[in-house]
Amino acid sequence: MTEARAPEDCSTMAEVRAGVDAVDRAIGALLGRRFGYMRAAARIKPERDMVRDEARKAEVIANAVARAEAEDYPPAIAADLWERLVEASIAYELEAFDAAD
Repeated sequence: MTEARAPEDCSTMAEVRAGVDAVDRAIGALLGRRFGYMRAAARIKPERDMVRDEARKAEVIANAVARAEAEDYPPAIAADLWERLVEASIAYELEAFDAAD
C-alpha cells in the first residue's frame, strides 16, 4: 500500500478517497487505544461514581475545540464529535467497571 497524498496534492477522487481511507484506519487505531485507556480507568478508579467527571469532560471538549481551530476545521463539529465520544467513553467505562465486579 502506498502512502496517501496530502489533501493539497490530490488531483483525483481516487487519491482523495485513498487519503480518507488512510485517515479512517488511523482514527480506528486511535479509538482502539483511547478505549483501552477507558478500560484502564475503570480498573483504576475505586468507585463507580468517579467514572463521570463533568469538569474533565468539559476540559476534553474544550481541548478538542481548540485543536479544531488550530487545525482549521469547524470547531462546532469538533465539539459535537467529542461530546459523543466522551459520552460513549463514559458508557463504555461504566460497563467495564461493572464487569470487573
